[in-house]
Amino acid sequence: MTDSAPLAASDIPLMQGLAQRVTALRPDLIGAGASYGELAWVYGKGHADQGSTWRRRLWLSGGELAAWAWAFLPHRVRRDDGSVTDVTGASLSHQVHPDHAGLVDEVIDWYDTVAAALERTALPTTADEFGLTRWAAHGYLPDAQALADDGDWTQLNQRDLTDLEQPVLPPGFRFRTAEEAGPRAAVRAHLDAWSPSAYTAQSYEGVRRTAAYRADLHVLVEALDGTMAASTIMWLDHMNQTVEFEPVGTHPAHRRLGLAHAMMLHGMHLARAAGATHATVVCLGAPSHAGSTTGWGSASCPATPR
Repeated sequence: MTDSAPLAASDIPLMQGLAQRVTALRPDLIGAGASYGELAWVYGKGHADQGSTWRRRLWLSGGELAAWAWAFLPHRVRRDDGSVTDVTGASLSHQVHPDHAGLVDEVIDWYDTVAAALERTALPTTADEFGLTRWAAHGYLPDAQALADDGDWTQLNQRDLTDLEQPVLPPGFRFRTAEEAGPRAAVRAHLDAWSPSAYTAQSYEGVRRTAAYRADLHVLVEALDGTMAASTIMWLDHMNQTVEFEPVGTHPAHRRLGLAHAMMLHGMHLARAAGATHATVVCLGAPSHAGSTTGWGSASCPATPR
């Protein structure tokens, strides 16, 4: 067991290693923000601006990581439209190996200590029945508003890559990669899809520096006028032969054209050529979000203390 400390770049590969081992056993137990790709994405894009407010604790067993907890403490978010939001509460990402399920109590105790006096939320997965009972025992309740049909819970969707359709783009569009298009285009594509966003050139540079990032698996769709109309980053987990899409976004002016569908199919072909046999993507799971309930997976269960 290691003491609480600021999250460091060297922690991410350890945490990804646990994600890989849990994925091999029980992929449905991977928590929100705890997957191989999300760990790289969240750390890479946010550490320059928010890293000073991140705390973590690692639990080791027999020289291997058995559990980790990553607390996001109050911070300020500045977006590209000039808006500023002060986040006053705390949130938690965490992962516990199923062979060490009892450590969830230590995770919760640590979180309650490091975020004492703050409004606290956590995102245990609904597949973790034991973990949910322990969160409840510590006074955490499901967030009914977040879990409603118009809420913001997330769902894991997955498929194998054995039989892939050929992607078809509308006339005037073509596939690119960040390797070809360059950093400026990659950043602009993300901002256009997600604005207002805190993403910057510095954010992308942080993502690029993560060991898991591959510019040849960062796919974009370019319109005839040069606009990057859609983009996605794929994170290839060689151990499990799995690729994860995170994030996936489309420019508002180019939605409902099938660009994201074609882009993801194209990405799956690239991923299969790189050694993947399986693909995953997490989406908003609430039924009111169109197309969000297809596929199979486990949802996150937002929880707050009484």
